[in-house]
Amino acid sequence: MTFKKDFIWGAAAASYQIEGAHDEDGKGMSIWDNFTEKENAVYQGHTGQTACDHYHRYKEDVALMKQVGLQAYRFSISWPRVMPEGIGAINTKGIDFYNRLVDELLAKDIMPFPTLFHWDYPYELYLKGGWLNPDSPKWFAEYTAAVVDRLSDRVGNWFTINEPQVIVGLGHCTGIHAPGLQLQKRELVHVTHNILRSHGAAVETIRARSILPSKAGIAPVCPVAIPVDNGQQNIEAAGAAMFNVTDKDLFTGWSNRWWLDPIFKGEYPEDGLKLAARYLPANFQDHMKSISAPTDFLGNNHYEGIYVSADKDGTTRIHPPKEGEPLTGFNWRVTPEGLYWGPRFLYERYNKPIIITENGLSNKDWVALDGKVHDPQRIDFTQRYLREFQRAAADGVDAAGYFHWSIMDNFEWAFGYKERFGLIHVDFQTQKRTLKDSACWYSDVIKSNGKNL
Repeated sequence: MTFKKDFIWGAAAASYQIEGAHDEDGKGMSIWDNFTEKENAVYQGHTGQTACDHYHRYKEDVALMKQVGLQAYRFSISWPRVMPEGIGAINTKGIDFYNRLVDELLAKDIMPFPTLFHWDYPYELYLKGGWLNPDSPKWFAEYTAAVVDRLSDRVGNWFTINEPQVIVGLGHCTGIHAPGLQLQKRELVHVTHNILRSHGAAVETIRARSILPSKAGIAPVCPVAIPVDNGQQNIEAAGAAMFNVTDKDLFTGWSNRWWLDPIFKGEYPEDGLKLAARYLPANFQDHMKSISAPTDFLGNNHYEGIYVSADKDGTTRIHPPKEGEPLTGFNWRVTPEGLYWGPRFLYERYNKPIIITENGLSNKDWVALDGKVHDPQRIDFTQRYLREFQRAAADGVDAAGYFHWSIMDNFEWAFGYKERFGLIHVDFQTQKRTLKDSACWYSDVIKSNGKNL
């Protein structure tokens, strides 16, 4: 069995995690540049100042992508590299880097899939309130216009925002990610609403200014509930758990429906409004048309799910991890069925093509004595998950593409360089790249369009 003929095979990365050149060629400071200066905020005080030095080594990296056989590369654009102040003046040298990257990708027959925002918010706009400022959607639209005007003659596929749940939950609620805030409920609701408005403003800007015919979507990380078996009651319990809106999930940023219903249905869910309506701006309804500007696909970053069942009285029970259950290097659960049930539930509710925008695992990889990097766990993990996504496609889900996370080992946010997610090993002391066994395996999967899974 294969995926459909136009299925997109790729891998992904993010600007702050790989580019380095943190203050080069006029780039402004981001909140992650600032956050890494905080004592004990990041593992062993690591920073992304150099990261993978992709800013200088992008040609080498694109050549390796071609060697792997990628059909597409999902990268993010650094807002403060393009606009050091976040708004106003455009940094020509900054946008030229992305011009060169796009040209290099196209020269190697690799489709560019830019993500406009993957967490490196301009520090200068953070000083003006960041996502709390009601003008933040206008700022994001101005930045989007600057990028689209300069790249859309060659780029036709766009993601607006990566994992808005994490922006809220880890950046503004627990504070373990930049900008390191712990806000109250009202403020968290305003941050969420302004991010949603920014997504809509970006989609509208792409539609209005794109030179090529454009497609646009968003790349959330949607918590996935997996039924413990195929019993109808357990399937219904899992579906309900995935789209339930609870006080805890809403105010920590993790409710699927609180994010996705406004984008794809043009309204906040009623059960969520009962909890949060009093915190929304008085004119929030005026923003819903823009927030729900038509999108073409729904991304989903997926790593692990939870298992649920329905008890005899109809209540939903969440099953804790079993003793000795498989875990990744990050101590995340290995739950391949999530790549069946997540896409299925999302497609049934929102009826948009599903692109897996991130999927992979952190593994304990190193260069062996033979000069190679042997990572059989990554191969096994990815094969299990892809088989489930293939099963979802066979059962009617419009499975449009898959981007492995990540193309190369990189700066893993608060965990620094401790965790390795890449298909390509990076020696962070020498910047030497080494294709892992998983990269060679993935190359064969791409060639067969998944037939050899």
